[in-house]
Amino acid sequence: MSKSVHSISFLASATPGALEAANRLKAIYGQDDPNRADVVVALGGDGFMLQTLHRFMNTGTPIYGMNRGTVGFLMNDYSEANLRERLEAAVENWIHPLTMTAEDENGEIREELAINEVSVFRQSFQAARLRIAVGGTVRLEELVCDGVMVATPTGSTAYNLSAQGPIIPIEAPLLALTPVSPFRPRRWRGALLANHQVVEITVLEPGKRPVNAVADAQEVKSVRRVQIRESGKDKALILFDETHSWDERILAEQFRY
Repeated sequence: MSKSVHSISFLASATPGALEAANRLKAIYGQDDPNRADVVVALGGDGFMLQTLHRFMNTGTPIYGMNRGTVGFLMNDYSEANLRERLEAAVENWIHPLTMTAEDENGEIREELAINEVSVFRQSFQAARLRIAVGGTVRLEELVCDGVMVATPTGSTAYNLSAQGPIIPIEAPLLALTPVSPFRPRRWRGALLANHQVVEITVLEPGKRPVNAVADAQEVKSVRRVQIRESGKDKALILFDETHSWDERILAEQFRY
């Protein structure tokens, strides 16, 4: 960071391990108002980190996660020692979320932000039939699949990676368009897009094959059309230990076997 850390606010998920860690850290470093603290420390897993980043979106407050959950890809290692020094030496990364604009079966429009990904999924036992346009040009007239997602660099190591999508360095100006269990065209494995591209997904048989859209944890049921673009005005600030930066995690993940 570019400044000294005087005030810290600790926020914890509802799990016993996270709550216990928060109490210990508060006893050592004190507890400040999260709306005025120099840094907010989030204790939990990746899901809680996403909640915290959404909460402090556009405030400029740096969020530093310490893993008290399971996967913890967005988190730093947990340690109670020398926390102020770790925070002051941490590497800053700005995260730009996606904006999902979804139109449901009643014609109502809902807009949500997604730090990780926007996903479109079949709602019933039948596969979804989707038309995909990029930048106003239809690229797939029909994709028959369980779903499809647009992932940010931050989200590229989450569900996108599980669906065989590419890993993207956090500062790369790219988005991943990744299908989930594509049936037709069976060989299509997705695409890398410039982050200024706008993706529009049209549901071809919304009555027979209903589809839901999800922006991180916010779900819109029975959608007819979904537009996805990188937000030009929203951003959140995340901190990583300099010895375990996001770039290092991305490189390490790509050499796992």
